[in-house]
Amino acid sequence: MARRKKRIEHSNPDRWLISYADFITLLFAVFVVLYAISSVNEAKYKIFSDSLSIAFTNQPSTSSTTIIPNKQEQLLKTLVDRRTARLGEQQRKMQERMKAVADGLSQVMATMIGQGMVSVNQTKRGIVIDISASSLFKPGEAVLQPAAAEVLNRVAIVLSREDQPIEVEGHTDDVPISTPLFPSNWELSSARASSVVRMLIDHGVPPQRLSAVGMASNQPVVANDSPEHRAKNRRVSITILTPDTEHIILPATP
Repeated sequence: MARRKKRIEHSNPDRWLISYADFITLLFAVFVVLYAISSVNEAKYKIFSDSLSIAFTNQPSTSSTTIIPNKQEQLLKTLVDRRTARLGEQQRKMQERMKAVADGLSQVMATMIGQGMVSVNQTKRGIVIDISASSLFKPGEAVLQPAAAEVLNRVAIVLSREDQPIEVEGHTDDVPISTPLFPSNWELSSARASSVVRMLIDHGVPPQRLSAVGMASNQPVVANDSPEHRAKNRRVSITILTPDTEHIILPATP
């Protein structure tokens, strides 16, 4: 029998197009899925943005035109009002506490206040106790006199019961000083502030609450134009700082 001739298969140069088309279709499907996943619900996003703005600034977002539903607006207003009320209560209690400290200091130092050696004032920054340097130190020295221990002991008794930070500043007049120990008023004022800090620590005030600063003659209370005025500027200021109520952590609203 005659052999059957083999059929000649012709090569198809465009076969790759089938695989390419399948790949493009799958790639298109992947991008569609990614787009669907990443799409943002704009309405919900604006509501969320407004909620944060009202909760933290008590003002609606200026870039949003979405009207928050009444129930959600009432809920946010209630939360803001509660937070404001609690913060106001914290501020009121802190003011009462600082006033009690000021009254206690005025009471224990009433004699020296009457003599004009000490003043106690309450400011926005805190309670400032100005003690005349002449009642604490000899001229040009930074060693506390024995009588100063009694004054600082009374101050320390009151301060040791509190937990606010305390700044001690040394101040001089504008008369220059130049000694081997104190080349200028900067060194003298710093050394005097440090002496008071050490004395307060010895009388029970925790050292982590204290800081000492020398101001030289840069913050006079009156002009340095007479011996009496210069005597007022030579002082040590003890400031009990008022806590920053903006950083008070309020308990969670139930």
